[in-house]
Amino acid sequence: MVSEITIDDLLLINLPIIDVRSPGEFEHGHIPGAISIPLFTNEERAHVGTVYKQNSKEAAVALGYKYVNPKLESYISESKKVAPSGKVIVHCWRGGMRSESFAEHLSDNGFQHVHRLVGGYKAYRNYILTSFEHPFCLKVLGGYTGSGKTHILHEMQNIGIQVIDLEGLAHHKGSAFGGIGQGQQPTVEQFENILYHELEKLDKTKPIWIEDESITIGAVKIPKPFFDQMREAKLFFIDIPAKERVKLLVDEYASCDCEQLSASIHRIAKRLGGLNEKRAIESLEGKRFDEVASIALDYYDKSYLKGMSGRLPERVVRIEIPTINHIENAKTVAKL
Repeated sequence: MVSEITIDDLLLINLPIIDVRSPGEFEHGHIPGAISIPLFTNEERAHVGTVYKQNSKEAAVALGYKYVNPKLESYISESKKVAPSGKVIVHCWRGGMRSESFAEHLSDNGFQHVHRLVGGYKAYRNYILTSFEHPFCLKVLGGYTGSGKTHILHEMQNIGIQVIDLEGLAHHKGSAFGGIGQGQQPTVEQFENILYHELEKLDKTKPIWIEDESITIGAVKIPKPFFDQMREAKLFFIDIPAKERVKLLVDEYASCDCEQLSASIHRIAKRLGGLNEKRAIESLEGKRFDEVASIALDYYDKSYLKGMSGRLPERVVRIEIPTINHIENAKTVAKL
């Protein structure tokens, strides 16, 4: 039997989710945890769409069946791997023919409870984008580059404090060097999906700690309604001496590929200035990583101060911290 469920139902029902859209659609963005079992390949979907536009709906449906019929058994075998209990949620883009035909096929072949998402992935996207407009109780952790803010947030999380690691979700540390060793970034759309699901795990009536960021983190973008709340929230700025921050940056980046470090320096060449760029590259080639870090910090500290100047002074709390000690620094911040 196939039943229809809404987005609200989806969030309450803990069942496997099958996404029957094409691989390209899935890669661009999907419900976290969903499994892709595409009804059509990317090429097949494009062909069906062309026939629909140039000929008729009937011709497109006939072509769709031609592509689907040889794969009917594989749909069942793949779905059983995803949902051995016979209970599953199915969706496509708008909740149309793709999910309807797939769901009926599962129901006709032994699946006891097949739920089809009304409105499909499009309805899900509309729902989560609206969710970022809801008020959150945010506390923003700020500080110059190399202060160990992400490490501090992780230590705070370890002692039970609510934290969202935006850079972790984005697979990027935010600077020109931030993509080194972080793997491929999600699409902007998928980043929004992941952020929504991480926020849903938390108690929104209690404070949520988050790191101060620009609206873009590498290639992804923080949803504007959520970013606006970050900018309005109180900023807790940890002021750690530059020599301590240099040590942290050397620890984190000295073992990285020098070609990647060099490319990152070149990306901020205009902001560094020609002389500083030359000095940084020479220091890198000479393995004088502390000098590279010092040159980079001179630029990033000025850049961070400029960004912080847009905040109301009464919304900024400054905390002087003498050394890099993530556990102790987390305890200090947690008391704020």
